[in-house]
Amino acid sequence: MAKHDWSRFSLRIPIKAGVQDIYDAWTVPANIEKWFLRQALFSTADGAARDSTLPVQQGDTYLWRWHGYPDDVNEHGAVLAANGKDFLQFTFGIAGTVSVTIKTVEGESLAELVQDKIPTDEESKFKFHIGCQGGWLFYLVNLKSLLEGGIDLRNRNEQLTAVINS
Repeated sequence: MAKHDWSRFSLRIPIKAGVQDIYDAWTVPANIEKWFLRQALFSTADGAARDSTLPVQQGDTYLWRWHGYPDDVNEHGAVLAANGKDFLQFTFGIAGTVSVTIKTVEGESLAELVQDKIPTDEESKFKFHIGCQGGWLFYLVNLKSLLEGGIDLRNRNEQLTAVINS
Protein backbone atom coordinates (compact mmCIF):
# COMPACT_ATOMS: atom_id res chain seq x y z
CA MET A 1 0.00 0.00 0.00
CA ALA A 2 1.35 3.42 -0.98
CA LYS A 3 1.98 6.00 1.73
CA HIS A 4 -0.68 8.71 1.87
CA ASP A 5 0.45 12.17 0.73
CA TRP A 6 -0.88 14.53 3.39
CA SER A 7 0.48 17.58 1.55
CA ARG A 8 -2.17 17.51 -1.18
CA PHE A 9 -5.52 16.19 -2.36
CA SER A 10 -7.52 16.29 -5.56
CA LEU A 11 -11.30 16.33 -6.11
CA ARG A 12 -13.07 16.03 -9.48
CA ILE A 13 -16.72 16.48 -10.36
CA PRO A 14 -18.61 16.47 -13.67
CA ILE A 15 -21.00 19.41 -14.04
CA LYS A 16 -23.65 19.77 -16.74
CA ALA A 17 -22.71 23.35 -17.61
CA GLY A 18 -20.34 25.02 -20.03
CA VAL A 19 -16.66 25.34 -19.16
CA GLN A 20 -16.94 29.15 -19.23
CA ASP A 21 -20.02 29.10 -16.97
CA ILE A 22 -18.13 27.01 -14.41
CA TYR A 23 -15.07 29.25 -14.69
CA ASP A 24 -17.23 32.36 -14.20
CA ALA A 25 -18.82 30.76 -11.11
CA TRP A 26 -15.32 30.56 -9.61
CA THR A 27 -13.95 33.91 -10.78
CA VAL A 28 -16.75 36.50 -10.69
CA PRO A 29 -17.24 37.61 -7.06
CA ALA A 30 -21.03 38.00 -7.39
CA ASN A 31 -21.19 34.44 -8.75
CA ILE A 32 -18.93 33.03 -6.02
CA GLU A 33 -21.44 34.32 -3.47
CA LYS A 34 -24.20 32.26 -5.13
CA TRP A 35 -22.68 28.87 -4.25
CA PHE A 36 -19.63 29.24 -1.99
CA LEU A 37 -19.31 32.38 0.10
CA ARG A 38 -21.48 34.81 2.03
CA GLN A 39 -19.10 37.60 1.04
CA ALA A 40 -16.30 37.65 -1.53
CA LEU A 41 -14.36 40.91 -1.54
CA PHE A 42 -11.53 41.22 -4.05
CA SER A 43 -9.03 44.02 -4.51
CA THR A 44 -6.93 44.66 -7.59
CA ALA A 45 -3.14 44.56 -7.47
CA ASP A 46 -3.12 48.33 -6.89
CA GLY A 47 -5.52 48.03 -3.93
CA ALA A 48 -8.74 49.20 -5.58
CA ALA A 49 -11.94 47.27 -4.90
CA ARG A 50 -12.72 44.89 -7.75
CA ASP A 51 -16.20 45.27 -9.25
CA SER A 52 -18.19 42.23 -8.06
CA THR A 53 -19.51 41.61 -11.58
CA LEU A 54 -16.05 41.39 -13.19
CA PRO A 55 -13.75 38.36 -13.10
CA VAL A 56 -10.78 38.32 -10.76
CA GLN A 57 -7.29 38.69 -12.17
CA GLN A 58 -3.83 37.44 -11.30
CA GLY A 59 -2.45 39.64 -8.53
CA ASP A 60 -5.83 40.34 -6.91
CA THR A 61 -6.22 39.75 -3.18
CA TYR A 62 -9.35 38.60 -1.39
CA LEU A 63 -11.27 38.55 1.87
CA TRP A 64 -13.82 35.74 2.13
CA ARG A 65 -16.62 35.11 4.66
CA TRP A 66 -18.93 32.10 4.92
CA HIS A 67 -22.58 31.62 5.89
CA GLY A 68 -22.94 30.24 9.40
CA TYR A 69 -19.84 31.99 10.73
CA PRO A 70 -19.28 35.46 12.22
CA ASP A 71 -17.30 38.09 10.34
CA ASP A 72 -14.12 37.36 12.30
CA VAL A 73 -14.03 33.89 10.71
CA ASN A 74 -12.59 34.74 7.31
CA GLU A 75 -9.85 33.92 4.86
CA HIS A 76 -7.38 36.23 3.16
CA GLY A 77 -5.36 35.29 0.13
CA ALA A 78 -4.14 36.14 -3.33
CA VAL A 79 -5.01 35.10 -6.86
CA LEU A 80 -1.89 33.49 -8.31
CA ALA A 81 -3.31 32.73 -11.77
CA ALA A 82 -6.55 33.34 -13.67
CA ASN A 83 -6.43 32.68 -17.40
CA GLY A 84 -9.95 33.87 -18.25
CA LYS A 85 -11.21 30.51 -19.48
CA ASP A 86 -10.38 27.33 -17.55
CA PHE A 87 -7.73 27.75 -14.82
CA LEU A 88 -7.69 29.55 -11.48
CA GLN A 89 -5.10 29.32 -8.70
CA PHE A 90 -5.09 31.06 -5.33
CA THR A 91 -3.44 30.92 -1.94
CA PHE A 92 -5.65 29.54 0.83
CA GLY A 93 -4.14 30.96 3.98
CA ILE A 94 -1.72 28.61 5.72
CA ALA A 95 -3.68 25.65 4.30
CA GLY A 96 -1.79 25.81 1.00
CA THR A 97 -2.55 26.62 -2.60
CA VAL A 98 -5.74 25.75 -4.48
CA SER A 99 -5.82 25.18 -8.25
CA VAL A 100 -9.06 24.76 -10.19
CA THR A 101 -8.98 23.38 -13.72
CA ILE A 102 -12.11 23.02 -15.86
CA LYS A 103 -12.01 20.86 -18.97
CA THR A 104 -14.16 18.76 -21.25
CA VAL A 105 -13.78 15.00 -20.79
CA GLU A 106 -15.91 12.45 -22.65
CA GLY A 107 -18.25 15.26 -23.73
CA GLU A 108 -18.81 16.56 -20.19
CA SER A 109 -17.42 19.51 -18.28
CA LEU A 110 -15.20 18.37 -15.44
CA ALA A 111 -14.02 20.62 -12.60
CA GLU A 112 -10.89 19.48 -10.78
CA LEU A 113 -9.70 21.09 -7.57
CA VAL A 114 -6.21 20.41 -6.21
CA GLN A 115 -5.12 21.74 -2.84
CA ASP A 116 -1.39 21.35 -2.28
CA LYS A 117 1.41 22.74 -0.13
CA ILE A 118 -0.63 21.68 2.91
CA PRO A 119 1.47 21.58 6.09
CA THR A 120 1.97 18.00 7.28
CA ASP A 121 2.18 18.31 11.06
CA GLU A 122 -0.50 16.31 12.93
CA GLU A 123 -2.81 19.28 13.52
CA SER A 124 -2.62 20.34 9.86
CA LYS A 125 -3.37 16.81 8.64
CA PHE A 126 -6.69 16.97 10.47
CA LYS A 127 -7.51 20.66 10.07
CA PHE A 128 -6.37 21.32 6.51
CA HIS A 129 -6.13 17.99 4.70
CA ILE A 130 -9.23 16.30 6.12
CA GLY A 131 -11.11 19.51 7.00
CA CYS A 132 -10.54 21.35 3.74
CA GLN A 133 -11.20 18.24 1.68
CA GLY A 134 -14.58 17.84 3.37
CA GLY A 135 -15.38 21.51 2.88
CA TRP A 136 -14.40 21.53 -0.78
CA LEU A 137 -16.38 18.32 -1.35
CA PHE A 138 -19.54 20.02 -0.12
CA TYR A 139 -18.96 23.24 -2.05
CA LEU A 140 -18.19 21.40 -5.31
CA VAL A 141 -21.46 19.47 -4.92
CA ASN A 142 -23.23 22.75 -4.19
CA LEU A 143 -21.74 24.30 -7.34
CA LYS A 144 -23.04 21.33 -9.34
CA SER A 145 -26.47 21.61 -7.68
CA LEU A 146 -26.74 25.31 -8.39
CA LEU A 147 -25.54 25.18 -12.01
CA GLU A 148 -27.58 22.09 -12.91
CA GLY A 149 -30.76 22.67 -10.93
CA GLY A 150 -30.68 26.10 -9.35
CA ILE A 151 -30.72 24.78 -5.77
CA ASP A 152 -28.32 26.27 -3.20
CA LEU A 153 -27.64 23.69 -0.48
CA ARG A 154 -25.89 26.04 1.97
CA ASN A 155 -27.18 26.63 5.50
CA ARG A 156 -27.97 30.34 5.84
CA ASN A 157 -29.38 30.17 9.37
CA GLU A 158 -26.64 31.55 11.61
CA GLN A 159 -28.37 30.01 14.65
CA LEU A 160 -27.61 26.53 13.26
CA THR A 161 -23.93 25.87 13.74
CA ALA A 162 -21.56 22.93 13.28
CA VAL A 163 -23.47 21.62 10.24
CA ILE A 164 -21.88 20.22 7.09
CA ASN A 165 -23.40 22.80 4.75
CA SER A 166 -21.86 26.00 6.14
